[in-house]
Parts: sequence; structure tokens; C-alpha cells
Amino acid sequence: MAVMGRVVGPYGVSGWIKVFPYTEYIDGLLDYPTWWLGRGDGEWRKFKVNASEVHGNILTALLEQNSDRTAAMRLKGLQVAIPRAQLPVLPKSGKDGYYWSDLIDLEVVNLHGEELGKVTGLLETGANDVLQVKSLKGDETERLIPFISQVIAKVDLKARRITVDWGVDY
Repeated sequence: MAVMGRVVGPYGVSGWIKVFPYTEYIDGLLDYPTWWLGRGDGEWRKFKVNASEVHGNILTALLEQNSDRTAAMRLKGLQVAIPRAQLPVLPKSGKDGYYWSDLIDLEVVNLHGEELGKVTGLLETGANDVLQVKSLKGDETERLIPFISQVIAKVDLKARRITVDWGVDY
């Protein structure tokens, strides 16, 4: 499964949900008539999408088994995933990009071998994507590192590591 977004809450009183997409384009999830929802621990529940719309930077969707706000509220916080077999295959070189879900939990080190933390999320800023990197040293330090060629030296999905041209004190 590739996580493509998360449910942020109910929308209205008729069972609609709000989804924050992790896709390159806001409407990317709308290409898939069925979504799987879960916590990312391996248990996914299949939902048919009856209707969906773009609302600014979020999606709203009415799932087949949801008929009221209470049902929609139970889905809040769940991840939205699509089976990898249904997604376009990206070259391992990364020349066509990466799925955000592949970057989550990767270790981030700089060119000097200093550990900066793990990727906890990504942000889309309009100009470029930004890695959210949380320190592993027990403090609450979060670094925001631009995901651009001038900063990203190497993404090694097999080793689960991203090497960046970024200082520990930035």
C-alpha cells in the first residue's frame, strides 16, 4: 500500500470526510474509485468512493459505508492508501520523483555523516516540497529541509537514507 493522504475529519452532516492529500496534485486521489483506510499497521479497510470534490487544498469524499457525521468522525486520523500495483511505477533513479510515502521514516544525514533525524512528513509550499525531519536525539527539534537538487545529495530507498547538504545548526 502507498499512503496517499489522511482523513482530517468529517465534512457536513451527510457522512462526507475531508482528506488532506499527499499527492503531487490535489486531485490525484480522485483517479481511484476505491480507497483503503487504516492506521498504517497493516490492517486496511476497503471503501468505494461514491462522490468526491476538490475544496482548496483538501478533498471531500463520500464513502459507500458512510451515511452520517458520526460515521465520518470515526475515520478521522486514518491514512488513505492505494495498492502499489495500481500506481504508476516510478524509476528507482528518482528522476520522475518519489512517492511521499516512500520517504516517510527515512533517516536523514548530512554530507559530514551527522544524523539529522527521520522524515516525519512532507509539505508542499508551491515553490518546492519540504521534508519535515524530527531529531532522534530525544529533543523536539524539527528541521524543515527543502526537497530540491541543491540540497538533496542522494536518496537511497534501499538503505532507507537521505543524504543532504544541510548543517546540523541550520
